[in-house]
Amino acid sequence: MIASRHITRIAIAFICLCLVLCGFIVYAADAFDTTSIPEYQKRMFGDEIIALDIQVDENDWQALLDNAQAKEWISADLVINGERFNAVGVRTKGNSSLSMGMMGSSRGNFSLQFRFNKYVKGQTYYGLDTFCVNNMMGDATYMKDYLSYEIMRYIGVEAPLANYANVTVNGQDYGFGVALERYDKAFLDRAYSTSAGQLYNVKIEMGMRGNFEDMWQDIPNEAPNRQQWDFGNQGGGEDFGRWDGGGGFGNRGGGMGGPGGFGLPGGGGGGSLIYTDGNISSYSAIFDNAVFSGASDKDKQRVITAIENLNAGTDLEKLFDVDGILRYLAAHTVVVNLDSYSTNMQQNYYIYERDGKISILPWDYGLAFGGFQSGNASEVVNFPIDTPVSGVSMEDRPLISKLLEVDEYMERYHGYLRQIAEGYIGGGLYESTIKTLDAKINAYVKNDVSAFYSYEQYEASLPHLIELGRLRALSIKGQLDGEIPSTSSGQKTDSSSLTDVSSVNMAALGSMMGGGGMGMGGRPGGMPQPPDGWQAGMPEMPGGWPGEPPQMPDGWPDAAQGGRPRGWQPGGQNNDP
Repeated sequence: MIASRHITRIAIAFICLCLVLCGFIVYAADAFDTTSIPEYQKRMFGDEIIALDIQVDENDWQALLDNAQAKEWISADLVINGERFNAVGVRTKGNSSLSMGMMGSSRGNFSLQFRFNKYVKGQTYYGLDTFCVNNMMGDATYMKDYLSYEIMRYIGVEAPLANYANVTVNGQDYGFGVALERYDKAFLDRAYSTSAGQLYNVKIEMGMRGNFEDMWQDIPNEAPNRQQWDFGNQGGGEDFGRWDGGGGFGNRGGGMGGPGGFGLPGGGGGGSLIYTDGNISSYSAIFDNAVFSGASDKDKQRVITAIENLNAGTDLEKLFDVDGILRYLAAHTVVVNLDSYSTNMQQNYYIYERDGKISILPWDYGLAFGGFQSGNASEVVNFPIDTPVSGVSMEDRPLISKLLEVDEYMERYHGYLRQIAEGYIGGGLYESTIKTLDAKINAYVKNDVSAFYSYEQYEASLPHLIELGRLRALSIKGQLDGEIPSTSSGQKTDSSSLTDVSSVNMAALGSMMGGGGMGMGGRPGGMPQPPDGWQAGMPEMPGGWPGEPPQMPDGWPDAAQGGRPRGWQPGGQNNDP
């Protein structure tokens, strides 16, 4: 009996070692195989920081800045690492980040998208059709996007290439940010050796996205004193809810205007992947954002068929890249990105459909590592691996629930979690990557003219980023080994074994509201301090809050009585279509 127990333990240890080694082999093979690396990957996404000068008519550029939320294309010449490309399409990108971007500096630090073939048919950058440069609005570390995709690739997920770019406009400093390959034909050719199939950028339908003044005007006048806000447990949980009681306002409780959707009655639009009916119009959050203009009704019906079968739990292997999705879910769970499918936001991922089979691709991780909707450090570090959702039920997210209810898939998902926790983080790759990136970008961060955080904040953030990763891996291993509850209900019932988080400061990492560059720091998670007497913790925006402040329900405690909803964040999120 004793020998048998030892054999079992040895076998388990051997299997775990094999999983870790497999993860490293996949990562190493991707990193060192140069036989199929496209030319643009070598030139733009190599070791050297991209020098990008936008040479553009001054009036066109000023119009772009003045009307950033319109996201209209203009033509500019790009000089990339000294090489000129004429008539490239340039536009701003993001949603609430566009409202907030102007606060980074007097220039306006907007994220930018570039398309080489917008005005010149067939033009590419050595095969690359489009890329973007993201600002660091919610990221004092400058590394959340980069690390998230690095972890995705480590575990075998097809993810965009990443680098950093120092951007100038007509030779004048504009800003420093992370450069990302966007999902388009070049990506498909690189990742799948074919550009066939359809891509859909899943984004919530935010009828009231952007600035809060517009949101407030959309509240119907028939709401008495506009007081029909749900602060209870109907749709918004504990968080700031919409007038109709349909959902929470920017935190974990739900979306604005629906139990699971932001401005969507009933959580509609399709981003949740809940099957409603066979009508294409019922899945607008998916199909309104088709990357390719040629997506036909037949193409879209194949996606709806897959969604229907997902909800029924049928033909999963036939209609979904199950293994790829399990890898994606593992990496996604590790980095705790709540501006995503996992929450009421139900967005920030791509669907790639080819021949009726669905793959899920990661996108928009600038608010990962607890930068969005996270109440405290413990909720990030101990985020439950077996119920990896927040503010919604598992049943509301069938891509997660229907896969993880299959024992074989749950076991495989656990294996990928262990690979990341023990291989990438525990094996030292996580910390060494952070240190390597710091050596690469430190001087650029120091001189970033439109930074949202000071250089001192950047430097102070990195030890906490390293510590957060260490603790997250420790908690994941504890959950896998049964030492820590792996579900949200289990953790609520017994929190005594949760990983101690006293050594990490989440506020140091940055959050959606930006940092000291906006004059809005000083509170946990980057939330600003409201003015005296302001009810329910409404934040004081630079220059004053626009429009009439909302009237709170009778009896709602003011800020001094702890009335601020936990983690409340105005204006939505850093959406990025």
